[in-house]
Amino acid sequence: MKVVQFEPFIDHIEYEAIKDCFDKKWITEGPKTLEFKNALCEMIGAKYGVFAPNGTLALYLGLRALGIGPGDEVIVPDFTFIASANAVEMTGATPVFVDINLDDLQINIEGCHNALTPRTKAIMPVHLYGMVTNMPQLLSFAKNNNLLVIEDAAQALGINWEGKACGNFGDIGCFSFFADKTLTTGEGGFVVTNNKEIYENLCYLRNQGRMNRGTFEHPHIGYNFRMTDIQSAIGLAQLSKFDTIVSLKNTIFHSYNEQLNNLDIVEEITVVRPRKEINPFIPFRVIALTKEPSAPLMNYMKQKEIETRTFFYPLHKQPCFKNKFSGENLINSVYAYNHGICLPSYPRLGETEITYVCDTIKDYYKGKRI
Repeated sequence: MKVVQFEPFIDHIEYEAIKDCFDKKWITEGPKTLEFKNALCEMIGAKYGVFAPNGTLALYLGLRALGIGPGDEVIVPDFTFIASANAVEMTGATPVFVDINLDDLQINIEGCHNALTPRTKAIMPVHLYGMVTNMPQLLSFAKNNNLLVIEDAAQALGINWEGKACGNFGDIGCFSFFADKTLTTGEGGFVVTNNKEIYENLCYLRNQGRMNRGTFEHPHIGYNFRMTDIQSAIGLAQLSKFDTIVSLKNTIFHSYNEQLNNLDIVEEITVVRPRKEINPFIPFRVIALTKEPSAPLMNYMKQKEIETRTFFYPLHKQPCFKNKFSGENLINSVYAYNHGICLPSYPRLGETEITYVCDTIKDYYKGKRI
């Protein structure tokens, strides 16, 4: 049996949705994009929103709209996809890496105090794997240190912390619609804010320095960060299936959790679970931490045709960053990478496949004991 790591939840509904764009001859950013934007803002609870071509550029757009630039520093968790730090670099600012909590893989807010310098201008919490940064605590830290907050909520669309949507806590929140996200448009990003001035900055930056299309007067320097109605049509189709996707992903999470807990290997591998403040919880991946380094287990599962994935490689160890930033005290992000494993968890994954994955894990640890 072959079990892939992930596949998007797309079918004839998305295929049929884009036909209307061709029938009406409107394929660039237009009415479907406006409809998609309004639906997303309502879902997130944000006053304003703009699209970007992808999640990385959504972060860049958000940082620029906040005035982040050369000479500034932005606190970023050491444990995240490299795009979080790269977006800071794109503005000319410097990402400063902070360790994570091992229990939820979120930025360690206490450790942020050691990262502060006179140049620190913002902090970027990253909500990973369906887990959420403790935003009340982080906002208090930011307020006390006069920092702007830009949330990387690329993996957290539809997830709440104590009833408030991820991405709607900070000055700006950014989302991604890449193929493996809970809602996908293939590529795409979204930036939200509740501040009108920041929103206007976003509009100028993403639309060639003008507020509206169709004019050739450009009050500011701006760029082309638009999306297409073809992508938005797919997004609207995905929104119509969002509740189903969430339900399927949670069913998969609970099945893994139950099966692995019922095996006699609970001391060897632990599924990472959400904190009680997260509701609804939408597992981006089903993730686990192993007692011993996870590489041998993943190699064994690969032999059984099960696709796994490592956790994110610590940013301070990245070849492009390691000569710029110190790795001092960044121990949890290193441990998470060495001991983490992402299990297959796409929406159409069936109970038979989940049982095969869990039995394979059990066989691996059984073989180690012989």
